Amino acid sequence: MPSVLPLPIPEFEPSDHATASAPTPPLNPITETTPPPSPITTHSSPISHTSSLPPIPSSSPPLYQHRLTLLPFLLAIESHQVTLVTTTATNLKLIFLPQLRFNMEPAIKYPEWRKAMQSELAALEANHTWTLMALPAHKKAIGCKWVYKIKRHSNGTIERCKARLVAKGYTQMEGIDYHETFSPVAKLTTVRVLLSLAAAKGWCLQQLDVNNAFLHGDLHEEVYMQLPPGSHGKGGNMVCRLNKSLYGLKQASRCWFAKFSKALLDAGFSQSKADYSLFYRHKGTDTATISIIKNLLHQRFHLKDLGDLKYFLGIEVSRSPK
Repeated sequence: MPSVLPLPIPEFEPSDHATASAPTPPLNPITETTPPPSPITTHSSPISHTSSLPPIPSSSPPLYQHRLTLLPFLLAIESHQVTLVTTTATNLKLIFLPQLRFNMEPAIKYPEWRKAMQSELAALEANHTWTLMALPAHKKAIGCKWVYKIKRHSNGTIERCKARLVAKGYTQMEGIDYHETFSPVAKLTTVRVLLSLAAAKGWCLQQLDVNNAFLHGDLHEEVYMQLPPGSHGKGGNMVCRLNKSLYGLKQASRCWFAKFSKALLDAGFSQSKADYSLFYRHKGTDTATISIIKNLLHQRFHLKDLGDLKYFLGIEVSRSPK
């Protein structure tokens, strides 16, 4: 099993433009939330970081020990807005950036973020997203990076910490790494018409979320990607030969739409000519039919059943008996 190599932690130099903000009460990042901080002006004294960060241990257990091992990262911050959050379980303070602007991959020594990264790598491995191999001659591997985000409920409370591995698609070469990139998205007019019809006719609206949707798309081009930052495989000069699409690839959304639309067409749906993202099927009027369709889709994808439609594309949906 690959060993975990601790990385030296350099001193953090505060920016000349950063200023001190008023201390905030400790919060649990999973169960509590706080309003976004006010922008920090440039006329105050610099932020003191010596008391904000806990001492970093000399070594850390591996995050993922299957085919890739995640090494500790270094934390470097580049932002004018910060919020201090304390994890009650470990009593470690975490600096969270609303814009998530990092000049290098952040060092996540905290259980919430480590769990999020572990979950992402596990999903990629289980989905057979890539195959580890040596980089062939005359081939170039594109880069990748971690993107971190706080997922929130419709009421603003924190749902979970999300870490996503994103390919640097801007380094792809057209005609070599990708060909077609277009994929349709739902028109706002279509959404409004659907909600209006549902309200007028009393239709039941259910919502599903496909976990790691873009990872389901089949990749037809020969694309090689560097190992995730902070990880290494067995042997030298190893890269990931992508078998499935990955977030950040130029063709990722097109691959996913092709896979999802085929699943709906195989289930008996018809595709609208006015909006290619709209699929319809006349088959019963009760919720039992919806359950059958859910089961059909669940056989093809990893779904999360969100129940009745309450929040969609930034729109909060509320229904009454009348």
